Amino acid sequence: MTNLQPTTAPRPSRLTRIQGPVSDRLDGVVDEMRRILLTDFDMQEEVNDYLLKMRGKLFRPTLLLLANEVGGQPNPDALPLAAVVEMVHLATLVHDDAVDHSVLRRGMPTVNQLWTHQVAIITGDYLYARSITELARLGRLEAISALAHASSQMSVGELRQLTSYDALDFTEADYERLISCKTASLMAAACEIGSLVGESDHREAFRRFGHALGMAFQIADDLLDYTGSEEETGKPTGHDLRERKVTLPLVEAMKRVEAADADRVRHFFTLLDPTDEEIEAIVRIVRDSGGLEYARGRAEHFAGLAEEALDEVGEEGEAVEALRAAIAYAIERSR
Repeated sequence: MTNLQPTTAPRPSRLTRIQGPVSDRLDGVVDEMRRILLTDFDMQEEVNDYLLKMRGKLFRPTLLLLANEVGGQPNPDALPLAAVVEMVHLATLVHDDAVDHSVLRRGMPTVNQLWTHQVAIITGDYLYARSITELARLGRLEAISALAHASSQMSVGELRQLTSYDALDFTEADYERLISCKTASLMAAACEIGSLVGESDHREAFRRFGHALGMAFQIADDLLDYTGSEEETGKPTGHDLRERKVTLPLVEAMKRVEAADADRVRHFFTLLDPTDEEIEAIVRIVRDSGGLEYARGRAEHFAGLAEEALDEVGEEGEAVEALRAAIAYAIERSR
């Protein structure tokens, strides 16, 4: 008789567990995106299909749907609103890739790489336009206001980054202002919108939760450029350094390093096409100076603010627990 060994099912990922309370509704988000983006122009339909294939983990729609679940009476409008939030997020990524001349996003060729920069810009515009059309159909003026504010903040953030002519003069305040615009504003809007169309009377607390979570999330994401692999990030390791983007680990390192290492960093930023070895040398300087540890501390600080905002909601249940787990997910990716 054959001795069969028991099989163990793979453990669900942390994000899968976070999305558990809204997993059925998340499937509907993708369907809503297809509905909203439907067009009779073949080329645009081809680009739309590609974008839906390269979509991310639907983290922002997850936050919106979880916030909407708090109070026990989820609203049907949350589904198309979650789709709109993801479409706005996609639009910013498509535009950012075109501006940065990026060739990879989430391990796949970017729209500007597969088509042209012109197609990428127009596609981003189309995503914004269809988002506005859907918001108008729903008639949710407060949701329109929240998302319009986030969209304008993201545009300002991109301009701030483009006009930072001497990136190494970037301060921590400059950095936090930038990620507040580019990342935290949309997560804040997602949580606020989920709450305002739900039964919970804690719109402001959810907005602050989303903003603090977004700050922690982006700092952790920037740490991955120093600590992660291409498999984890979906883009080449050292991508930010290759693109001459100064993030918090380097900002802090430049306060601490000796003059010789500061000169090495400044020289690196004059290189047109740095090698992997030259990038590794900068990573080593940042690590040895304590820049990575400092950035992790700031991510944990914002995670604490997110916890405090969620405590103000004063509710318990599966959705709230999932939102708490989202805080840990946001900062632990960089470890």
